[in-house]
Amino acid sequence: MVRFIILAAVISVALMIYTLIECARSEAHQVRSLPKPAWFAVILFLPLIGATLWFTLGRPLSAETSTVQGSKAPDDDEDFLRQLEVWRRQQRRDAELTAREEELKRREAEQKKNQSTDRPSKEAKEAKEAKEAKEAKDQKNKSDGNGTATPDS
Repeated sequence: MVRFIILAAVISVALMIYTLIECARSEAHQVRSLPKPAWFAVILFLPLIGATLWFTLGRPLSAETSTVQGSKAPDDDEDFLRQLEVWRRQQRRDAELTAREEELKRREAEQKKNQSTDRPSKEAKEAKEAKEAKEAKDQKNKSDGNGTATPDS
């Protein structure tokens, strides 16, 4: 007999806890018959009777269907799909921007390389022209004097 009373008490407490949790999770505007705080009091002070009353009179009618209708698969949710498309566009823009920056850096490096190789050739060209001009001047001096100094008149 004592085992039966202990088992009934455990079942009563478990049912009361389950009923309190379900009452707490339900929307206040969907609860029927009494306000939500009144249902907490009924469930706590009348454990078996309160739970039975909650399931018959207070529980929202759409308790089972609200959880099913509330959750959608990601491909059915328009907001999720819209956000996904925005994310994809942003990823594409970032990839294009990165590619453009790399191309610009490559071109700048190539241009600097060409400029650095052009400068010595310009300097060498100028030095070569100066050398040729000097040789031409020396040749002219030699041809005018035929190797001899010209007398000053």
